[in-house]
Amino acid sequence: MKPIKVAVQGASGKVGREVIKALCNEPEIQLVGAVELEVTEDYLPLPDGSGTVPFSSNLEHILTSCQPDVLVDFTIAKVTMPAIRIAAKQGINLVIGTTGLTSEDIGEIERLATTHNVGVVVAPNFALGAVLMMHLAKIAAKYFDYAEIIELHHNQKVDAPSGTALSTARAMAETKGKPFNRPQKQGKNQNSRGKQVEGIPIHSVRLPGFMAHQEVVLGAAGQTLSIRHDTINRECYMPGVIIAIKEVIRRKGLVYGLDALLGL
Repeated sequence: MKPIKVAVQGASGKVGREVIKALCNEPEIQLVGAVELEVTEDYLPLPDGSGTVPFSSNLEHILTSCQPDVLVDFTIAKVTMPAIRIAAKQGINLVIGTTGLTSEDIGEIERLATTHNVGVVVAPNFALGAVLMMHLAKIAAKYFDYAEIIELHHNQKVDAPSGTALSTARAMAETKGKPFNRPQKQGKNQNSRGKQVEGIPIHSVRLPGFMAHQEVVLGAAGQTLSIRHDTINRECYMPGVIIAIKEVIRRKGLVYGLDALLGL
């Protein structure tokens, strides 16, 4: 079986570097090209010392010359959306880990996948533990009427609340079949209560020292239930990315969330 050819956009970013390292260690995948906003050399040395791959700020050039089966993108929404339009038009499958995509963006991605008959995996979180945390929160949501989410990230994260927190709140409400209850006694100033999503306040913390953490707290009379996931380093995303790359070439259309690939 031929290896899956992959190009990475955002190759010099913190997650992009981890993706490239992981792909170099995966025998069923071949890294064939890399893209970054600012590039000072034509070839990117691979971290395992096995050689180099073409490196450019011109995504269309990399896709045309390297002909990858899959484009992996962990950048920002304003960079990701044009990349998806270009790649889908060329029949290239996509694995997207960008946060901050709007519902309108997701709708456009789904239309592009259908129109061009490509597979696209978009996931708010590729950490298997985070996906399981969200799954368990959905199960618990059926039995509690009150919930809050606390998400903590490094101070360089541009979006708040995080995509994972928003997805968790929406998935919990969908499973429950209705929004969660808000406390009946509400003070005049509710700014400290966090962003309300489906009746769930989401509290965002942005500080140096954190990486990515989320706790879902559910409450009922006389009891609380806490479900928490902690990301120690970016290596935790790589098993999920590898799963997505191997699965996206077998599927057509949009798959949203890694849980769909895990059978949860």
